[in-house]
Amino acid sequence: MEPGSGLQRRGPGLGGGGGLGSAGGSPALSGPQARRRKQPPRPADFKLQVIIIGSRGVGKTSLMERFTDDTFCEACKSTVGVDFKIKTVELRGKKIRLQIWDTAGQERFNSITSAYYRSAKGIILVYDITKKETFDDLPKWMKMIDKYASEDAELLLVGNKLDCEVDREISRQQGEKFAQQITGMRFCEASAKDNFNVDEIFLKLVDDILKKMPLDVIRNELSNSILSLQPEPEIPPELPPPRPHVRCC
Repeated sequence: MEPGSGLQRRGPGLGGGGGLGSAGGSPALSGPQARRRKQPPRPADFKLQVIIIGSRGVGKTSLMERFTDDTFCEACKSTVGVDFKIKTVELRGKKIRLQIWDTAGQERFNSITSAYYRSAKGIILVYDITKKETFDDLPKWMKMIDKYASEDAELLLVGNKLDCEVDREISRQQGEKFAQQITGMRFCEASAKDNFNVDEIFLKLVDDILKKMPLDVIRNELSNSILSLQPEPEIPPELPPPRPHVRCC
C-alpha cells in the first residue's frame, strides 16, 4: 500500500488576482473547501508467518486465496514448491501483517517446503473430508511438524471441502479424535468453495498465538519471524536439527 500523496490544490494563477490567502502564496481554503492531508496507512505492529500443509489436492491454495483475495478457482493448478500471499488483519487492537505460505503436497517437494516450518508461528494442516487417503497421510505430516517446526507453533487441523458433504468419507468425529491426540491442536471443518469457516480458521489461529504470548515477547519474536518478501532462493536455508520431543502419538 502506498502512502497518500498529500497534494494541495493550487491557486488559480500567479497573475490573475486569485485572492491568495497568505503571504507565502499558498491557497487558504476554509469551510467545506478545506481538505485534510491524507495520512499514510499505519504500519503493522507485528509481522507473522503461517504455513499451510497437507496432501496434494486437499484445497490448501483455495483456502489461502479465499482468505486473502476472496476468490475461488474450481480447477487450481498444483502448487510447485511454495507460494505465498500477504494479508493484514487487526486483532486485539493490533495491526498484524500475515505472510501465508502455501506448500506443495507432493513428497518430492518436502526438502524445499520443510525449510519454511521453523519460522512459522502457526501451522494449518489440511485434509479432504471426501478422500480417506489424505486423512491417512496426517501422521506423515505430523512427523514433518515434529521434526522441523518450533514447539511453540500453534496447530490447527482443517477438514476441507465441507461443500461435498454427500461424498464425505471422513466423519467429523474422526477429525476431532485425531486432533485430540495432539497437544494443543484445534480442529474445524471448512469449505473454501462456499467460504465457510475460512476467515475463522486464520483469525482464530492468529488470536491463539497472540493470546498465549506476553506482549513483550510478541514485540521481540513476531517482529522477527517474517521471511523476506523477495522470492526465496532455490536452495533452502540450512534446516534445524530434529526436535528431541515429538508431539505426535
